[in-house]
Amino acid sequence: MQPNKHFLLFLFVLLCGIATLSAQEDLIKPLPIKVSKDSISAPLLPSNILNDSTRVDSTSTDSVPKKQPLLLDKIQYKAKDYVKLSQKDNKIYLYDEAEIYYQDTELKAGVIVMDYVKNEVYAGRMKDSLGNYSQLPFFKQGDQEVRPDSIRFNFDTQKALIWNSRTEQQAGLGQLGSDAMKVYAQKTKKENDSVYFMSEGKLTTSSDTVNPDYYIRVRKAKFVPKKKIIAGYSNMYIADVPTPIALPFAYFPLTTGRVAGILFPTFGNDPNRGYFIQNGGYYLPISDYVDLSITGDYYTNGSYGLQGQSIYSKRYKFKGNINISYENLITSQKGFDDYSRSSNYNIRISHSQDTKASPNSRFSASVNLGSSQYYTNSLNQVNRNNTQTNTFASSISYSKTFPEYPSVNTSLTVSHTQNSRTQVINMSLPTFQASMERIYPFVKRDEIKKGIFENINFQYDVNAQNSITTDEENFFKSGMFDEARIGARHRIPIATNFKLAKYLSVSLSGNYEDIWTFKTIRRQYDSEAAQVVTDTINGFDRFNRYSLGTSIGTTVYGTWNFGEDKKIQALRHVMRPSVSYSYTPSFEQFYESYTDGDGEEVQYTPFETSIYGRPSLTKGSSLNFSLQNSLEAKVRDKDSTATEPRKVKILSNLTFGASYNLEADSLRLSPISMSGATEIIKNVPINFAATFDPYAIDNNGRRINTLNIKNGGGLARLTSARVNTSFSLNSEMFQKGGAKEKSDRDKQSSFSDNPFAMDDVRGDAGSRFDNRGSSQDRNKQENEEQPIYNNKLPWDARFTYVASYNNSNRQSEITNHSLMFSGNIQLTPKWEVGFNSGYDLKDKGFTDTRFAFKRDLGSFRLSFDWTPFGRYERWYFFIGIKSSILSDIKWENRSQR
Repeated sequence: MQPNKHFLLFLFVLLCGIATLSAQEDLIKPLPIKVSKDSISAPLLPSNILNDSTRVDSTSTDSVPKKQPLLLDKIQYKAKDYVKLSQKDNKIYLYDEAEIYYQDTELKAGVIVMDYVKNEVYAGRMKDSLGNYSQLPFFKQGDQEVRPDSIRFNFDTQKALIWNSRTEQQAGLGQLGSDAMKVYAQKTKKENDSVYFMSEGKLTTSSDTVNPDYYIRVRKAKFVPKKKIIAGYSNMYIADVPTPIALPFAYFPLTTGRVAGILFPTFGNDPNRGYFIQNGGYYLPISDYVDLSITGDYYTNGSYGLQGQSIYSKRYKFKGNINISYENLITSQKGFDDYSRSSNYNIRISHSQDTKASPNSRFSASVNLGSSQYYTNSLNQVNRNNTQTNTFASSISYSKTFPEYPSVNTSLTVSHTQNSRTQVINMSLPTFQASMERIYPFVKRDEIKKGIFENINFQYDVNAQNSITTDEENFFKSGMFDEARIGARHRIPIATNFKLAKYLSVSLSGNYEDIWTFKTIRRQYDSEAAQVVTDTINGFDRFNRYSLGTSIGTTVYGTWNFGEDKKIQALRHVMRPSVSYSYTPSFEQFYESYTDGDGEEVQYTPFETSIYGRPSLTKGSSLNFSLQNSLEAKVRDKDSTATEPRKVKILSNLTFGASYNLEADSLRLSPISMSGATEIIKNVPINFAATFDPYAIDNNGRRINTLNIKNGGGLARLTSARVNTSFSLNSEMFQKGGAKEKSDRDKQSSFSDNPFAMDDVRGDAGSRFDNRGSSQDRNKQENEEQPIYNNKLPWDARFTYVASYNNSNRQSEITNHSLMFSGNIQLTPKWEVGFNSGYDLKDKGFTDTRFAFKRDLGSFRLSFDWTPFGRYERWYFFIGIKSSILSDIKWENRSQR
């Protein structure tokens, strides 16, 4: 369905007007505003007030007769210039910075006239010789504040008439990051402490109360501070231009704190599912610590979705949230060939405990499970960001520490991983772990440890788990437990270390493991069926294994100094060679055998299904070699004011490793691994890795017991390689003075960190219990003078480059070659464009590409999210009021796909 052309034309003109006015506001200073005269005439001051008045200091006592009316006994008043007590008129005249205090009432103004017979007071502004007004009245009663042009107030009846009043009402979350509603009225009648009647009022959340970029005009209204405004006919004005947005009557809640209410939905049209409403529902604050919001989506073809969210928090105890979503998806209509029906669900739980709650125990949870295609097929636009999610992971854990020596750490964890592509689910229900701190049996706890015996130490740890592997079809069904594996591993590592010949570090270690299992196998050959039959035997069984090892290593330093007058002043090379030996015996006692159909004896172990691996049948004895290198250079800094040379990491952790199997009959030398990093390009770290095989391969790609160099090749074959780098650039790096860290004040954009985060039309629900900045602080930041960009536009970009190579079978194949990039460009202080894309250099194609356009329109925000091509090609447009109080005043549209 195509949108109405006239409506789109009107919307386009309206948005252009908003953007133009906002841009003018950025670049042009506002013209002086001519303040009109008071709406009422102040009581005339006596002509001889300057002669008969008593000049007083603001701190001196009042010069009044001893015999006073009852009101004067309780009231306190003062003025900067003059105080006049007229017994003839029964009035007191206060001039210049006049102040009156009476019970919970406070009144400040340029001029105050008080009738102490009628118990009535008038307050107004001061007017100078040029006709300019100053010292506007300030009226405060209790915690209610009003800033009018003039006011009449009766102390007995507590009633007042107020002209051109201005007040600010905190609404929403009160002090927990609130938005303020500014209320302006030409004439206000104060009936009592809790009821005001207004005529010709304006309601806005704009920071500019003199010339707001928008306001809601109400002709007549009843105003109950901190509770509500009930108005008659109301309509919105943008830049003082009336709009068609109007209501015959309106209700504006001003209750501070969290209150129950309706969550206004989003409307739209989808060509496959018809007209829809999204994210409509109800919000319920259950208590001061927990709330609940229930929203839903509905499409006219029958598709629907339900979402429930609860956020809870208790200071110094814990906080978290629970999100449950379910969607019933219908494609096409019943009776058509392409009709289909499916369902999606997703459960997300997050819980964290404050460290102050309990120092020795902790409970945490992070759950994300559901349908594998939930984000891909979701009806709701807010799930757009997670379409590339391939893995769901969950973990719920409780840990406790027993601090008495020797301390013991224990934990109980339930975990879950789910691959959205293969739909394979791995779960641990649960995993128990316990570990005891390291004990030195031959030395006291706090003594210095020297020598081979004093450094002998051992630990103990246990790991037990119930491991389940299933798929999405059997998830939450009894069949998921059919292949469950239960086991436990007890481990005692023993080690010591000492110095040899002063420069050599020697370590000795041993490790003992005892493996428990509750399921083994029995294998035999069935001659009638002519096949091997494997039976599963339930019941407790165990096996053990152990290993020994030793290592020796040292550190060698080399330095070359070339002189401080050279560009490269010095080089420093550090090498850390080490040699280790490991031994693992054969555990043949845990193996059995059967005779196959050919009469040959086949060995197997009943512990093949053990979670912690099987016992080794062959003896292991190997030498391991490792050489770690780092190479740094001292380079003269280009900055002539620098007092120290700049360090450049030419090579960082360049490591070579290999092993030699003493028990193997052939192919004893393992492939040689190499890994390292360099930062020879400033701020661009480059990581690399490679594998070299010293043996040759035959025509079938299998390794043969012939060195590659003897087979006509090089010393070793390059079998695999990988290089990757990730770095960031920004406009400040190319300015004079180099890269500088931007302060929070210099960051003009509010979405530079993540330009593609979808804006929830009701604000960030997760922040309802967070202590965000107040509306006054945000308004102050908005009112700060914004810079004007000339030919330098602030920008930032992030790049990730990955390339991998495989040549294990002479295929010489580049398996991955891609460049990912994202960033932002700030066209003006209030315009920003974000992008996120990548290019596959191997397959010659772009990855998921997105653009985000955002505009700060003062009290409004505008965003446009666009994916121009690919599987998720779509666009989404939004414009609405930023304040959470009026966040339901918005318009949004999306692509019809």
